[in-house]
Amino acid sequence: MMNDMLKSIMDNKHLGKLPSVLMTAAECAPFAKTGGLADVVGTLSHKLKDLGFDIRLALPFHRVIKDQLRDKVRHIASFSVDLGWRTQYVGIEYFDWDGVPIYFIDNEYYFGHMIYRGGTFEGEQYAYFCRAVLEALHFADFIPDIIHVNDWHTAIIPMLIKTQYRSRLLRDCKTVLAIHSLGYQGRFDFGFASELLSIDSRYNTPDYFEYYGGVNFMKAGIVFADKLVTVSPTYAEEIKTQYYGEGLDGVLNSRANDLVGILNGIDTKVFNPATDMLIEKRYDEKALDDKLENKKALIEQLGLKIDAKKPLIGMVTRLTKQKGIDLVMRVMNEIMEEGVGFVLLGTGEAEYENFFRDAWHAYSGKANGMIMFDEALAHRIYAGCDFFLMPSSFEPCGLSQIIALRYGTLPIVRETGGLKDTVKPYDQNSGEGDGFSFMNYNAHEMLDTIRYAMHIYMNKETFLSLQKHAMEKDLSFDKSALAYASLYLVTIDEKDMQN
Repeated sequence: MMNDMLKSIMDNKHLGKLPSVLMTAAECAPFAKTGGLADVVGTLSHKLKDLGFDIRLALPFHRVIKDQLRDKVRHIASFSVDLGWRTQYVGIEYFDWDGVPIYFIDNEYYFGHMIYRGGTFEGEQYAYFCRAVLEALHFADFIPDIIHVNDWHTAIIPMLIKTQYRSRLLRDCKTVLAIHSLGYQGRFDFGFASELLSIDSRYNTPDYFEYYGGVNFMKAGIVFADKLVTVSPTYAEEIKTQYYGEGLDGVLNSRANDLVGILNGIDTKVFNPATDMLIEKRYDEKALDDKLENKKALIEQLGLKIDAKKPLIGMVTRLTKQKGIDLVMRVMNEIMEEGVGFVLLGTGEAEYENFFRDAWHAYSGKANGMIMFDEALAHRIYAGCDFFLMPSSFEPCGLSQIIALRYGTLPIVRETGGLKDTVKPYDQNSGEGDGFSFMNYNAHEMLDTIRYAMHIYMNKETFLSLQKHAMEKDLSFDKSALAYASLYLVTIDEKDMQN
C-alpha cells in the first residue's frame, strides 16, 4: 500500500503535477509550541518537502518567535486589512527554514504576547490572522493549489475562500482541514464574527456555521473545507458518534465521505535513544541493558528510594480530566500497593496538581515528580521508566505513547483514538504486542491492566521481547507524510474533474 502511494507521488512529481501547498497554523515546532499540533506542523512540512512538494508555511510572528528570529527574517511587505471598524497593520516577514519558506504574519497587538490569549480576544486574534494570511499571498507572489488549515484557529479560511474570495486569485484553491482535537471549536456570537470578518447573515444558519445560537469556527471549516483529516483512523470514526463528537457529529457524518484519519508519527531524529544527549546513557533495542542505567539515574535524580529492579511507571502529561487523571487518583493507593515506583511530570488543573503534591509526601521515596514541564526530564522519564501510563478519556492521536514505544517503555493505555491505533496489546498466545490496554473508562479496569503488566514484568524474557517489539516499530512521520501527499493528490484530481 505504501509503495503504491510512493509510486503515485513520484509519478506525479515526474510529470510536474505535485500541488503546491500552504500550511497554516497557530503554532509550529521548534519556533512556538504548546502541544502536539506544533510538532505535526513542523515535522510534516519537512517530510512533504523531501517528497518534492512546494510546501510553505504561514504562521503568526509570535513574541517567542520574534525573540528568536528578529535578525534572521527578511521583510517582504507591509499593508493593512480591515477587521470590522478597525484597520490593522500586517507585516510579512520571510524566513527560509532549511528549504521550507515561512511567511510570518507580524502584528504586535495580536502576537506580541501569549500564543493564545483566551476568550473573545483569541477569536479576534485568529480572525485577524486568517484574513491576513489570505491577503498576504498576493504580496508573497504565491497562490497555492491547496491550503492546509489546522484546528479552529485557521478553520475559517475555507469559508472565506468560498464566500469572499470566490472571484479572486484564490477561487481555484482547494482546502484541507486537519482536526487535531475537536474539544476546542472557537465558539462566538454571530455579531462578533460577522463584524470582524464581514460575514453575510445568510451563513448564520445550521447548514453553515451557526451553532446553538452562536457561531462555530470549527464547524465552518468542516462545512466548507474540501477534505477533512484527523490525526488517527480511530479518532476519525469516534468523532462521528455522539459520545466523542462534541456536538458536531451530525455535520461530520454529513461529510463522512470526505473525512479520513491519518496517524501521526514522531521525529525519530529528535526522539532516538541511540543518539539522545538528554538521557544518561544512549541505547538501542540491541543494548537494552543500558536502559537500566537511565532508570538508575532517574531514580537518583528524583530522590526515589526504590530498588532499580522494581517496576517504574511514568507519566508525562497535562493534568486534565481528558488525560484520565481522575482514574489515577481513584486507585493511586492500590497502584502503589503493587510495589512500584511512580514518577510524573506535568502541569494543569489545580485540583490535580495538589493531589500529586500530596502524593509525593504520602508515598515518600516511592513516588515523585515535578509540577512543571522540563524537556530534558521528559526525555529521561521516557528512557528511564519501564511503563508509561496514559489512560485518556479521549485521545485524538497522542505523541507521548509513541515516544515511549521508541524508548522501549511499554505503554499502558486506554483503547481510544490514536492510543488504540499505536499500541498493540500483548497477546500471551501469540507473543505479539508492544504494550497493554483496557477498553472502558474505568479506574479498576485500568488497575487490573496495570497489575497484569506488573505480572508480565516479572518474566524478564517476555518483557525484554515486548521492549524490542516496541523499539523496532516504525514510528516515523514518513508513512504519515505519504498519506497526506496522497490526500492532496486526490483533492487536486477532484478539482481537475470538476474543471
